[in-house]
Amino acid sequence: MASLNVYSALVVLFLTCGAAMATKENDQIIKDNNCETKMGLPCVLKAFTSIFETGTISSKCCGELVGLGKVCHSALVKRTLENPLFKDLSPARIIAKSIQTWNNCLALIDSPSPSA
Repeated sequence: MASLNVYSALVVLFLTCGAAMATKENDQIIKDNNCETKMGLPCVLKAFTSIFETGTISSKCCGELVGLGKVCHSALVKRTLENPLFKDLSPARIIAKSIQTWNNCLALIDSPSPSA
């Protein structure tokens, strides 16, 4: 019985350290790349709604999202998922929506405008 408790404690310690390291890694990426200063608040809210709720993102905000860069986009989404407020969300579903939003924005930004 004692070995089971030691094993359980090690598993909890490993998982806790792993989560803390992931958080520190995302925080470092965000800090190193100045990710939090690259988008205006209205577009941050539109992107958030598009990924974490149900909504659309405008072409202007897509431009800001693509300008943010994929590294920042991914790190910010992962850091948000680490927040206890979002513990009930499915990480796989959010990551899928994040990728979908990113790809949709890339396609929108890369496509020639109808007036061209």
